[in-house]
Amino acid sequence: MNASVTLLPPTLTIGDMALRWVTPTDIPFLRELYRDVRAPELAVTGWPQPMKNAFCDSQFDMQDRHYRMYYPDAVFYLIERAGVPVGRLYLSNTPQRLDLVEVSLTSQQRGNGRGAALLQWMTECADATQRPMVLHVEPANPARRLYERFGFAVQQSLEDAQEMRLTMFRPAQARPQQGT
Repeated sequence: MNASVTLLPPTLTIGDMALRWVTPTDIPFLRELYRDVRAPELAVTGWPQPMKNAFCDSQFDMQDRHYRMYYPDAVFYLIERAGVPVGRLYLSNTPQRLDLVEVSLTSQQRGNGRGAALLQWMTECADATQRPMVLHVEPANPARRLYERFGFAVQQSLEDAQEMRLTMFRPAQARPQQGT
C-alpha cells in the first residue's frame, strides 16, 4: 500500500459541480442542508417547524463537533452549481484509507447522477493511491444501492436501539500500469 496521501485541493470541479473548502460563512447553508436532509424523518413527529429547526440546529452542531474531533484529517467541501451551494462532501484522507464521512445534496439535486459523479471521483482518488474506502450508511438509505454499484460491501452491521448503520468497505481496485 502506498503510504503517501494525495492532498485534496482546496477547490476542484467534478462534472457541473464546483467543490471548495467550507468557510465559516457557509454555516447557515449547511444548517439548512441538514434540515432538508432530516425533513422526511421529522415530518412524522408533528412538531411545529420552529421546534424541528431547533432540534436540527442542535444536532448539526453536535455532528459538526464530532466530525472535527473524530476525523482530524478530514477535508470539508461545499458543493456548488453555478455558484449556488447545493451540498457538502466530507472526506477523511489518511495514508491507510479514504473515508467518506458525509455526502449530502439538497433534495432538488438528488437522483440525477451528481452523487455518482462524486463517488466516481472519490473511488478514483482511493484507487490511485491503492487505499480502501470506508463509509457508514443507514440500512434504509437509498444511496446504499449506489455504494454497492461502486463495489462497497457491508463489513459490519450495527443495529441497536440507539443506532442503525452499516459500515461499508471497498478495497482498493487494481489500476493498470502505464503502457500495459
